Amino acid sequence: MFKFSKRIGIDLGTANSLVYLGGEGIVLNEPTVVAVSTIDNRVLAVGNEAKEMIGRTPGNITATKPMRDGVIADYVITEALLRFFIDKICGQSRVFKPEVMVCVPAGVTSVERRAVMDATLSAGAKVAYLIDEPLAAAIGSNIPIANPSGNMIVDIGGGTTEAAVISLGGVVVHNSTRVGGNKVDDAITTYVRKKYGLIIGEHQSEAIKKTIGNALHPKTSEIKSMEVRGRDGATGLPRTIVLSSEEATIAMQDPLKKIIGAVKAVLEQTPPELASDIIDKGIVMSGGTSQINNLDKLMTQETGVPCHIAENPLFSVVLGTGIALENLDLYKRSVSKR
Repeated sequence: MFKFSKRIGIDLGTANSLVYLGGEGIVLNEPTVVAVSTIDNRVLAVGNEAKEMIGRTPGNITATKPMRDGVIADYVITEALLRFFIDKICGQSRVFKPEVMVCVPAGVTSVERRAVMDATLSAGAKVAYLIDEPLAAAIGSNIPIANPSGNMIVDIGGGTTEAAVISLGGVVVHNSTRVGGNKVDDAITTYVRKKYGLIIGEHQSEAIKKTIGNALHPKTSEIKSMEVRGRDGATGLPRTIVLSSEEATIAMQDPLKKIIGAVKAVLEQTPPELASDIIDKGIVMSGGTSQINNLDKLMTQETGVPCHIAENPLFSVVLGTGIALENLDLYKRSVSKR
């Protein structure tokens, strides 16, 4: 039977949102940022265009992130964001409403789940499906989740870290901590302010993390440095300092410890049979923040379990969401529908 309605999978992340279109693959990858006019509450820009406005807007425009710690912080703006994605793919005058699957952190409450469902339906979906983020990440990382053996996935996004042990198509043990890439950026901002009295913005702290950030203390020969520009806390004037990768490592220690703590908590609760499977196969890491230099080595060192990064860590969740949507019969036990 020919299907007229499109199938759309959305990974609504705290930092980035990715959209998968059935039959085509990933069609959109935009920052989860919306610029709104404070005068009439009109949405002025979404995604990359809105991200450029953060910290640079006049008084009558605010650039906000509607998702905080992986859940909806601003319902109206999240709905506008979902509508923008659906309109961009299906066109504004659509005859057939699409089927939409959104992934949510495994640790969210039933109220938060309902909020995502409602926002998706209000944004123009015919049917809304929800899938847990660790399951989507595991499917997208090519982990055979239906087998009766333990697989462990750690998805480290912008707002949350989800660690889960999956067997027979379901989550056996999971732990979620609201610490991710954003908290790492905040830790760098705080460190630079305390040590150098320099106030830096979001873009700058993210650039430090990506350019010279290292989860392990670098060897003397591997120490890199970069120029950091910001505003002097005392004089209020622009100033530039040079920051080393050793300092970036020190700045990031606290949030990284919390992420590893979440992983350890899952390993402690894992049934012995599944634990032995995980030691054999190792832990798979996905999510943009898993790409921090040497984070997989630090995780291996701290847990004693081999860790490796998924093939497409940034896209694992959205690919898994798309695969689950295209094969609903296979994954219907893992998905909730409305």
